Amino acid sequence: MNQSFARIYRLTKTDDFSSVFGFRKAIRGKLIMLHYQPRAEGMNDPRLGLVVGKKQLKKAVDRNIFKRVIREQFRLCRAELPAVDLVVRLAVKPVKTNRKIIADEFLMLVKKLPRQLYSK
Repeated sequence: MNQSFARIYRLTKTDDFSSVFGFRKAIRGKLIMLHYQPRAEGMNDPRLGLVVGKKQLKKAVDRNIFKRVIREQFRLCRAELPAVDLVVRLAVKPVKTNRKIIADEFLMLVKKLPRQLYSK
C-alpha cells in the first residue's frame, strides 16, 4: 500500500472546507474538533483538511508540529477509514504542544466516527 500523503487525500479548495463545515457534523475532543462529511458515491478515498489559527497557536513552529502530527496519523490509518472528508481544527488553546497527546486524541476521534460511514 502506498503510504504517501498525495494530493488526492487532501482537502485543497475553499468549497471543500465549506461543504464539510456546512454539513454540521463534528466530534469534539479535549483539544481537537473533528468535522466530517461522507463523500459522494464513487469516491472511495478519505481526505483530510487542517485548520490551525494563530489565535490558538501563536508560534508557526507549534502550528506546523500540530499539522505534521495529524497528517502522519491520518496517513497511517488511512486504509481503515471510510470514504469521508475530515477537517481537523483546534477546539481549545493547548497549554503545550505534546505530539503524543495530539496523536492519541486524533486517533480516538477517528474511532468515534459513526459506523454507518463504514458500511458504504
